[in-house]
Amino acid sequence: MKKLFYLLIVPFYTFILNAQIVAEATPKDSLIAVENNTINLQNETLDNLSWHGRRFKVTAGVFFPTNNTEVEVGSNNGNFGNLIDFEKDLGFKKNTNSFTAAFEWRISRRSRLGTEYFYLKRTASKTLQKEIEFGDHTYPIDARVAAFMNNEIVRVTYGYAIISKPKYEIGALIGAHVLLGDVGLRLEGNTQAVEYRDNFDFTAPLPDLGLWGEFVLGRKVGLYANVNYFAIKINDVDGRLWSYNLSVLYNVYKNFSLTAGYTGLNIRVDVEKARLNGFFKWGYNGPTLAATYSFGGHVKFYKH
Repeated sequence: MKKLFYLLIVPFYTFILNAQIVAEATPKDSLIAVENNTINLQNETLDNLSWHGRRFKVTAGVFFPTNNTEVEVGSNNGNFGNLIDFEKDLGFKKNTNSFTAAFEWRISRRSRLGTEYFYLKRTASKTLQKEIEFGDHTYPIDARVAAFMNNEIVRVTYGYAIISKPKYEIGALIGAHVLLGDVGLRLEGNTQAVEYRDNFDFTAPLPDLGLWGEFVLGRKVGLYANVNYFAIKINDVDGRLWSYNLSVLYNVYKNFSLTAGYTGLNIRVDVEKARLNGFFKWGYNGPTLAATYSFGGHVKFYKH
């Protein structure tokens, strides 16, 4: 009987002792352990998304914009030029293609710096259907003219994530589009003596404010959107702009992704120079295709 008693009491005592040890573990320790496990699982999951939340991102691609351009250039002696529709009056093609490039550095979980570059060179030749005054000269009806427009845009932005979650971010940005423009006309005559030309070049720094959002839609798919607007007068440049972008990213392999999007920009600039004054209005919108390479460590996201 004693042997049976010992066989029953020893396992029972062991069970009580183990239960006491578990009971003495504080709820705080349990919550910390659960929280650490959740964060580790969360970070491990995000680390599998090689394209999301990386320190650096380089993008290069092509842009297929549809353009609308109006230019007016007159002299400062009181003579005003015609308002010229470059597509309608000078034969410029509305649909063109261009090269774009961008670089982004995520300084921290909420802060990022970015730069973008865009270049578009356009030329056209046409027999005029109406008289055009441009700069110091008048280009008559039926005259054969050659025209050009070269535009470069350099953009610098700082973005701050007001909401920063593992699967989505929404924030504000401040930056500037710097437009370097050069437009001109040349009369093509039968002899060198009757050939003349005019051109008008300018640099317009145009600050902008905007909102942006970045969303993880799946293990290989992401979405990015932004919209910007600003108007300002700086010395002899008076301008305003608004722009927008919506793009979808697809992760092809590890750090390499492809993006497809739709981008638009509308700029109006009034410039007064020493000899000439000009009005420049340019808008474009169209699809973009680009390749993106992300590298560097992942930033750490938190659910709270």
